[in-house]
Amino acid sequence: MKATVIATFFGVFLTCTYTAKEATKKTKKAKLYVPQIDCDVKAGKIINPEFIAKCPPGCQDVKYRVYGTDIYASFSSVCNAAIHSGIIDNTGGKILVQKVAGHSGYRGSFSNGVRSLSLPRWRESFLVSEGKPRKGVTYPTTLEYSSSKSTTVKSEPKKPEQDLKGMKSADTANTSEKALEQGDTVRKENQTTPVPTPATQMATTTPTPMTTTTDPSTTMPQPTKTPAATRTTAAAAKTRPGLHRVRDMGSSSVHPAYASVVAAAASVQRQEPVATFQRAASSPAHLAMETDSWKPGLSLFDTGFSSKEELNPKPLEPISQGNQNCKVDLSFLMDGSWSIGKRRFQLQKRFLGNVAQALGIGSAGPLMGIVQYGDDPSTEFNLKTYANSKDLRNAIEKIQQKGGLSNVGKALSFVNKNFFLDANGNRGGAPNVVVVMVDGWPTDRVEEASRLARESGINIFFVTVEAAAQSEKQNVIEPNFVDKAVCRTSGFYSINVPSWFSLHKVVQPLVKRVCDTDRLACSKTCLNSADIGFVIDGSSSVGTGNFRTVLQFVANISKEFEISGTDTRIGAVQYTYEQRLEFSFDKHSTKQDVLNAIKRISYWSGGTSTGAAISYASEQLFSKSKPNKRKIMILITDGRSYDDVSMPAMAAHQNGVIAYSIGVAWAAPDELEAIASDPAKEHSFFVDEFDNLYRYVNQLIQNICTEFNSQPRN
Repeated sequence: MKATVIATFFGVFLTCTYTAKEATKKTKKAKLYVPQIDCDVKAGKIINPEFIAKCPPGCQDVKYRVYGTDIYASFSSVCNAAIHSGIIDNTGGKILVQKVAGHSGYRGSFSNGVRSLSLPRWRESFLVSEGKPRKGVTYPTTLEYSSSKSTTVKSEPKKPEQDLKGMKSADTANTSEKALEQGDTVRKENQTTPVPTPATQMATTTPTPMTTTTDPSTTMPQPTKTPAATRTTAAAAKTRPGLHRVRDMGSSSVHPAYASVVAAAASVQRQEPVATFQRAASSPAHLAMETDSWKPGLSLFDTGFSSKEELNPKPLEPISQGNQNCKVDLSFLMDGSWSIGKRRFQLQKRFLGNVAQALGIGSAGPLMGIVQYGDDPSTEFNLKTYANSKDLRNAIEKIQQKGGLSNVGKALSFVNKNFFLDANGNRGGAPNVVVVMVDGWPTDRVEEASRLARESGINIFFVTVEAAAQSEKQNVIEPNFVDKAVCRTSGFYSINVPSWFSLHKVVQPLVKRVCDTDRLACSKTCLNSADIGFVIDGSSSVGTGNFRTVLQFVANISKEFEISGTDTRIGAVQYTYEQRLEFSFDKHSTKQDVLNAIKRISYWSGGTSTGAAISYASEQLFSKSKPNKRKIMILITDGRSYDDVSMPAMAAHQNGVIAYSIGVAWAAPDELEAIASDPAKEHSFFVDEFDNLYRYVNQLIQNICTEFNSQPRN
């Protein structure tokens, strides 16, 4: 009897155990439904902060544009970015996407058959990795798009009669709608956490921010008493002013996308300014919502340093102010190959010393470092090593020749990745310049390395001394290597010297060119290289309330650009039957002045002569553009013109004006296309009512930047 009871109990136990195992097995076998996305879907259009999706085959195409490397701007194609990063190939597959904060610089590169473009900044970024779920994260089976009609996306339309009660207030309301349109998810943790990471930024189940995310500057002990671990945390949370671009992190077993995030969290991510005179960003959290939290008081000439200690640690001599009319960050690539010989190497050192003296090295002027190349490049000293010309000349005299081949391409790649870093003294408000000294010809290819450096905003000059001898010409890899390397082929960026003994004659010409910041073309980006003229319809059909909405639209576009006398400039014309110059390009040199001027424009009322307005803008605005500026016309109209628009528009196009047309309500599509530059579909837009104009702010900026980045550099 006892045995029977035991057997029965044991049988029940086995049955329960088996049932539990089967239930667990069934639970484990429950598979996540993965939604499929199209090749042209951009991360910014998907509201979900973290999701797994399946990409179809055939996304490796130039029409699906990608911006950045490892970390991508949110208006990149998600699937083509995944191909660029090596997560999938052109056959498609599952990917994991995580939204992170906006970056102040996206570096273009060529990887896995995809060419990504550079971009100075964008308000939101994303990472791509293998499509495997992370522990504890619930992934959506249906993706939510910003174009959805749901109440979470749709915003209440503004009343036409609403006045522009302070440009800043109107901008804040408008950009909140733009954030929804772009797919941004504005959450408390984004606003309070100094350093966004996937853990803090992607959390959806903990809306209340932790108390540990307060400003580290108010809670951290003094550096002399802070343990190493605490110092690392403080550094990670520290404000990073200046505009930066992400640098290559080198080889690692960790996927590059995660390597970048981990490096950012540890405050060791190597970054550097993209271009000259970029607006300072106060923190990564600020960058994530840059449009929403923009304030006009930000300095356009921020130094880009994160602390006073980085400015010039342990100077050998008191810091010299230097030549303040020549604020550039300069790297000389010094030829240390055996082909130059010892005597000519000494002549090269004397030349570099004379250049340092002529430049007037100093903290408020030019800073200079030297990289010597042969088989492999190495930094002799960086930008912050010497703060005056005397110490710099003495250091140059002590440089020893490396020897080896003339691998200029490898040297340019080294400088692009390693030289212009914050830690090496790079300043956000100074153009990056590289001067390459070459004896004869390079022994490797320079074109690809030069192109990547140019796209990063580095201005490349070549000083070539003595061409290859007749017997050596058969070994020349790229006979026209200079034209393939410099920023422009106009001759400004290249100097040929017949003999090393003639080098002293080009000291002053070279210094003059290096210091001519207006002509440093590679420092220019889509946000600081244009003269933008707004041509605004003030006809009777617009009405007072709608006219104020148009001015708000104009202001929202203007504030995205770097505005100063040397960067982007803004002008405006209002028209009816007649035309009126509201303000010219040289009238206002700060962003705040421009926004105030837009706010003061008074509604005119009258007929609609758009053709005459285009001709007037060509004569009164764009004829006074600077030679090195792109001329961009943005015309807003709500109806058909009483005169012909095609001939004035054609004349404007022929004079180098890039025209964008924005039509509202009764605007004629054929006229909008005639006004717009080619291709018209990328330069003309239409909305059914004025309150929807805000939808095209991001698209306009994106198209302007895409066009700029796709232009050939030579």
